Amino acid sequence: MRKRLVQSVLFLVVVVVILFFTAVPGVVERVMNRVLQPSPYAGSGAAQALHRRLLVADLHADSLLWDRDLLVRGARGQVDVPRLIEGNVALQVFTTVTKAPRFMNIEHNEGSTDDITLLMFAQLRPSATWSSLTARALDQAAHLRTFAQQSGGRLTLIQSAADLARYLDRRRADPQITAALLGIEGAHALDGNLDNLGPLYDAGFRMIGLAHFFDNDMAGSAHGMARGGLTGKGRELVRHMEERRILVDLAHSSPQTIDDVLAIATRPVVVSHTGVKGTCDNTRNLSDAQLRGIARTGGVVGIGYWDTAVCGTDAKAIARAIRYAVDVAGVDHVGLGSDFDGAVTTPFDTTGLVLITTSLLDDKLSEDDIAKIMGGNVLRLFAANLPQ
Repeated sequence: MRKRLVQSVLFLVVVVVILFFTAVPGVVERVMNRVLQPSPYAGSGAAQALHRRLLVADLHADSLLWDRDLLVRGARGQVDVPRLIEGNVALQVFTTVTKAPRFMNIEHNEGSTDDITLLMFAQLRPSATWSSLTARALDQAAHLRTFAQQSGGRLTLIQSAADLARYLDRRRADPQITAALLGIEGAHALDGNLDNLGPLYDAGFRMIGLAHFFDNDMAGSAHGMARGGLTGKGRELVRHMEERRILVDLAHSSPQTIDDVLAIATRPVVVSHTGVKGTCDNTRNLSDAQLRGIARTGGVVGIGYWDTAVCGTDAKAIARAIRYAVDVAGVDHVGLGSDFDGAVTTPFDTTGLVLITTSLLDDKLSEDDIAKIMGGNVLRLFAANLPQ
């Protein structure tokens, strides 16, 4: 009897362990990355024709966090290579998430807790990722590189202006391909050591956000406790990033951090995913002065798709925020920054971007301006500012 009981307990333990490592990560992603309207998505006839001619680029997706095979069309999440191609996305920035505080919110977060550690463990990521944030970024980058190598040419990893030029030449002949560029969400990914910028650069990272949902030793977050500005180490990081032609991303940065960066920046800066206070006033979004300041550097602001960014749950709300940003910053400084797969609910997945094109046409923007917003501005920025 005792032997049977022990066997039963062991069996249950094995079942629980198997479920934890196989089912739980997928369930978590399915819950956290929801889509309100299932595909397929139908825009207006004029929008569909225009959308097919566009070079679409998106400044932010967190898909690498979830350990999915991005070469396969997924039944969950919002982005993968087949869906990027179907949505006519020419370039997707994949940003790596390395730490997220428990009970994360847009108002106040401490950096003492972390939900990503458990996710790394549950996904059977390398043991180094259980304790090192730099290792987490490098592991996610390695996954993207593997996807590109195994894609049969469908996915190209962009690391230089020359890479981008060659890829765009190839895409003109074959639109059934897409490209990726690596970014980091929060400079805490350097593990407090500026020397880690070298290995991250070598791994292909070309855009780094200074802060995420909590203050770090480089910069204050809009959602942190102190919400300070750049630290001395942060100023040194910005200088080193500019020397290497790594773009500074001010998404999630505190107002003081944004002001401090704008005061010292010698190259364009970006805000990879955000909203604007003019249509959705909260601590997450940019003021008119911040929009103008980023435009003065020659940078681009990526408008997000989730409710906190645009105070709405459809493409019209996204287009309203885009139009406001265009009116304030100028049409050359506004782009897309979906935050797909970033633990957000969006109106559509990446195959539904034609709905934004439709809403922008409905809002009486010209086709030339729509081409800039939907990707032209981002591609121009990368062509001029990636390593030569």
